[in-house]
Amino acid sequence: MAGAHAGSEWLWLGAIRACITDIGVASVPLEKKSLIRAVNPRSHTWPRLVYEARSWTSLNAGVFLMRNCQWSLDFIDRWSRMGPQSPEYERWGSVQRSVFKDKLYAESDDQTGIAYLLLKEKERWGDKIYLESSFYFEGYWVEIVNKLEKIEEKYLEIERKVKGLRRRRAEKVSVAYGRLREEFLEGEGLKSGVNGWRRPFITHFTGCQPCSGDHNKLYSGENCFEGMQKALNFADNQVLRAYGFTATRGSSTSTPESAPLPFDFPGGRLEEGRVLEVIWRLGSNNDQV
Repeated sequence: MAGAHAGSEWLWLGAIRACITDIGVASVPLEKKSLIRAVNPRSHTWPRLVYEARSWTSLNAGVFLMRNCQWSLDFIDRWSRMGPQSPEYERWGSVQRSVFKDKLYAESDDQTGIAYLLLKEKERWGDKIYLESSFYFEGYWVEIVNKLEKIEEKYLEIERKVKGLRRRRAEKVSVAYGRLREEFLEGEGLKSGVNGWRRPFITHFTGCQPCSGDHNKLYSGENCFEGMQKALNFADNQVLRAYGFTATRGSSTSTPESAPLPFDFPGGRLEEGRVLEVIWRLGSNNDQV
């Protein structure tokens, strides 16, 4: 994979049950000092959960970024020895459970594998693996799906005030619009995270197994399916809106219908001077916004 994309500085690995839910995100924060950016679902408590509590849920390996370099290849080689294709797979399951007492499953898994390497081989890997907590890189679906409608309302309220944000446009200029929107999101005080009202970059359906159907016992297949539909419709709407359409709400099928929107939807007052000021500062062209 790394060799096939030699010109790419970062590789983005995501689970099949992860859905991008902020299509127009302007950028993802990347620090030069880190070679892997994994997700920390517990914010500031992660050092204690990894090194003291030794919890297998101290991080989430379903979605992460990896720098395209030799160090990462060495890490993958070490990490993959715990995987199902390795002759050591069965042994690693026992090793992981002996270290992480709260681990639910007997089989070795990738998430516990990273936690194990952080704990037991910290000098080699720990300093270059950053567990993200400042940016809402990935969110737990149970905490998100019932908030999506309210999040959409917050964004629409901003668009009612700013005509430049509701213009129809090509996907090619979505990043420019994302930068422009970011200025107004900050101005409205919308924060990211579990308690915030920003769109989560990725909604991860942890515990749902859409391929095998072997869901975590905490969730039913119906709950997983309904949540996925909400997230997918939420993401689809962001693309459709640029062309003047919206996905039909409350669809129970995997292919919801679309409906046209009024040209100036959602309408509102014009703040052209503010829009032009932000465009100028971002170095965007007027014909892009």
